Amino acid sequence: MKLSEIAQLIGAEFSGDDTEITSMNTLSEASATELSFVANAKYIKEIPSSNAAAIICDTSTKDKVPSSIVALVVDAPYWQMAVLTAKFAPALEDTMSSKAIIGEGSIISAKAELANGAIVGKNCNIMAGVYIGSNATIGNNTTLYPNVVIYRDCKVGNSCVIHAGTVVGSDGFGFASDKKGVHKKIYHIGNVVIEDDVEIGSNTSIDRAVFATTYIKQGVRLDNLVHVAHNCEIGEYSVIAGQTGLAGSSKLGRSTIFGAQSGVAGHLEIAPFNTFAARTGVTKTIKESGKVFAGFPFMDHRAWLKIQGKLARLIK
Repeated sequence: MKLSEIAQLIGAEFSGDDTEITSMNTLSEASATELSFVANAKYIKEIPSSNAAAIICDTSTKDKVPSSIVALVVDAPYWQMAVLTAKFAPALEDTMSSKAIIGEGSIISAKAELANGAIVGKNCNIMAGVYIGSNATIGNNTTLYPNVVIYRDCKVGNSCVIHAGTVVGSDGFGFASDKKGVHKKIYHIGNVVIEDDVEIGSNTSIDRAVFATTYIKQGVRLDNLVHVAHNCEIGEYSVIAGQTGLAGSSKLGRSTIFGAQSGVAGHLEIAPFNTFAARTGVTKTIKESGKVFAGFPFMDHRAWLKIQGKLARLIK
């Protein structure tokens, strides 16, 4: 879309070069043909270094936008960003692409469905009920059990195992709300990348990124019923037990271990080689490595055990 079309759509004044906008992205990752937005004061510091062609902002932020970037000023930047994601979201299936490519030695069930543009590597096993979307890629020696769904544009690496009912690449739980409490869907136009040697249990959900990528790094093990929200990053060889949930943009370092029913709040970072007991609730960024945590809100595991012991004695 042309910038002038975008400005008209969201009710913003426009002046300057009428650049062709190819997509949307975050301030830090946007290119010279992409549109970005700022709806939270903590991201203002990223504006000067952004390469975006234009930034959706409000009147309090417009003076922070450099002259080299077009400022599209609106009353509700987050809402208007949501409006525009619908315009940049790709078609559900790419009917113009060629038929799926299947590598030598792969076994594809007659009851599986591969959309146009999908690619399956060598020696894979794709079982009944599997759906692989447009331009999705499956590496060599990978097994997808029945009813696994890989949405369009997502990538699964080599030697991976994904168990029945798991969904990779669905939209995250993202929406903008106005003052009346009405919600506007944010279309997620990023993808999911699962690296090599990853095993994922049954009925797990891994959401695609709003922009950019949700990453599951090499060697990760995810149990049944795990939820990985949009734009998360799970470090190499991490292990996450069942019914654990990671909120959006959580970043886990290498070899992080989570017991069952744990949770991580959004936009937090966890240093490598930390362990969390079952039902731990992580509420802030962790910069130390090699620790063991428990409880909600989380604390040192030994301190948590002492507290539980004292509580038990109080009720005797």
